[in-house]
Amino acid sequence: MNFARINGVLLHYRLAGPEGAPVVVLANSLGTDARIWDGVISRLAGTYRVVSYDKRGHGLSDIPAGDYSLDDHLDDLFGLIDHLGIGRFALGGVSIGGLITQGAALRAPERLTAIVICNSAAKSGDHAFWTARMQAVLDNGVASIADGIMERWFSPQFRAERTEELAGWRNMFLRCDAKGYAATCATLRDADLRERVGSIALPTLLVAGEQDLAMPVAQVQATAKAISGSRFEIFPGVGHIPSIEAPEKLAGLMLEFFKEAGHG
Repeated sequence: MNFARINGVLLHYRLAGPEGAPVVVLANSLGTDARIWDGVISRLAGTYRVVSYDKRGHGLSDIPAGDYSLDDHLDDLFGLIDHLGIGRFALGGVSIGGLITQGAALRAPERLTAIVICNSAAKSGDHAFWTARMQAVLDNGVASIADGIMERWFSPQFRAERTEELAGWRNMFLRCDAKGYAATCATLRDADLRERVGSIALPTLLVAGEQDLAMPVAQVQATAKAISGSRFEIFPGVGHIPSIEAPEKLAGLMLEFFKEAGHG
């Protein structure tokens, strides 16, 4: 395990793949940690140096007090990349990780070669939704919303047929700190990139899950339409976290996309 103190926040990060290879960085979703990318990393690491990390408030990283802004997450990301001595890289993220990816493309496009936005959009939910979610977990803990979250994350088929995996990912969610979770909900409450996302000019791949109840296909597609020249793919029968439900398919698509984008 690797740790670095970035902007006063201890971040847990992981490295896979050959040193000196082109770099791919992966950002996780709300209520998860970097392990959601394992099935993808095992397929990318033959070609790329892969960096995955637990964003603040999650996993083995610190849980700073107060609401987190998108800029906080971007400071963490670029601070970690600078700490590792990485110049340019490809970046992928799921859910809020996809929002961080969009923010990074807007802040420092010269650092990026290509971006992958999974199950995310320029705006997610509204102020009332996220305020209610924050209050629920602060008052009653993440266990109070766990069953509903599993329904939003995973397709009906996954929940019916892959029951042990479902139980394991539910355990991961239950171990998420309520304060860290709520502070990250504030990022989604406050961030709105709809007026800016159209200026992204990087090679961009967007992925939506047909069965995603947390980020409907139409919202992802709207962001894809706003980014000129972007590629948009729908994964049939998949929910909110394709890196868990369909890692082989997602990794294959990413490898193809990165090659087309000239990354590596």
